[in-house]
Amino acid sequence: MSDLSESSLSPPLWRQLQLTAQALAAIRSGTSGSVAFEAIEPAMRPGVQSLGFQVLRRLGRAEALRRHLAKRTPPPPADALLCTALALAWEAESSPYEPFTLVDQAVEAAKRNPVTRAQASFINACLRRFLRERDALVTATEKEPVAQWNHPRWWIERLRRDHPREWQRVLAADNQQAPMTLRVNRRKGSVASYLLALKHVGLDGHAVGADGVQLHQARPVQQLPGFADGEVSVQDAAAQLAAPLLLDGLAAPAAGAPLRVLDACAAPGGKTAHLLEHAGDMPIEVTALEVDAQRSRRIGETLARLGLEARVVVADAGRPAEWWDGQLFDAILLDAPCTASGIVRRHPDVRWLRRESDTAQLALQQAMLLAALWPLLKPGGRLLYCTCSVFREEGAHQIDAFLAHNTDARFKPSPGHLLPQNGGNARGVPDNDLGDHDGFFYALLEKHAR
Repeated sequence: MSDLSESSLSPPLWRQLQLTAQALAAIRSGTSGSVAFEAIEPAMRPGVQSLGFQVLRRLGRAEALRRHLAKRTPPPPADALLCTALALAWEAESSPYEPFTLVDQAVEAAKRNPVTRAQASFINACLRRFLRERDALVTATEKEPVAQWNHPRWWIERLRRDHPREWQRVLAADNQQAPMTLRVNRRKGSVASYLLALKHVGLDGHAVGADGVQLHQARPVQQLPGFADGEVSVQDAAAQLAAPLLLDGLAAPAAGAPLRVLDACAAPGGKTAHLLEHAGDMPIEVTALEVDAQRSRRIGETLARLGLEARVVVADAGRPAEWWDGQLFDAILLDAPCTASGIVRRHPDVRWLRRESDTAQLALQQAMLLAALWPLLKPGGRLLYCTCSVFREEGAHQIDAFLAHNTDARFKPSPGHLLPQNGGNARGVPDNDLGDHDGFFYALLEKHAR
């Protein structure tokens, strides 16, 4: 490698591959992708994260190829580097670099790292063989479901069972990059006016849903007109359904009293803010709960940027005795902890971090939260249960069980399971022209007097 290329503004590819492999090794050991990439030095982070996301979306194929190339799995740092190179190089048409370049730079990365230097010859031999026999090796892995779909086998089987007509399309969607969607703050402007503001700075987008704008190309938020002044927020189109589903048609309290709304599990505050924005002139008092003190600070930051106010409480939503003041709520939003199986496009590490047993454990937590919060709701009030999951155990099955055990709950028209990139086909969606969106589940419940 020449001195000129190493001193240029663009970081050398071998270094980016080193750091990408480092992040992959951390994720394989149980670290979330956001934490793994946050550990990368800021100047290198955007490029490494971009490569890392591509690797995670192709990791099943890369691991299958590695099994054909090596009789034994190499040590974790070397295996992460080898699989990084294979993931990026196996499909030349969509590879960010020529396969020969990737192989050369991966070997260089191995040589320059003391942790992988001893395996540099092994990595070189595997990757050179891959270049010679690429077509045959790829063909040999075609019939392996994990290689074909780049998801764990249990995940594939669960999707086939839960969505027998759509499972292949969902898996394919998971391996695509998600669009950047904005929510226009209706207190400060409109979708139409914001689309004009985008055009003024040379950006293109189109309207989705009631308050959304989907950009034709993602941009850093610092480049978005009005972002610093709270005119827009980044929020997926499906996630933007929560506020209108919960608030539209809800009777206002008597005598001008404010609408008491609870946002349970509220961080980072996007839905809290949307509730306040969507309420318009209606008096509203929102309590935003978050069990994690550090994450709760993000709620405050979100509200401050948008010029909004809510009561932010650090507490466990499942333990009302520790935080509830005894006054019933008019509306409750329960955005419950879940597998995040609906937002894999944005967080491609999730599929490799989750275990099959996680779904049942999270379903128990969701049931506990529903049971704890339902008594806090006024008769005639509404509870909106949602998860960013496509698994029925965390959605339809959860609500079926709740309705069977709570005779004072009535199911109201609501979308149910929204699958990734599945806009425009859900009953109960306020404005179902959602465009390209994440996977979500929504169930709106109304409380009747016993």
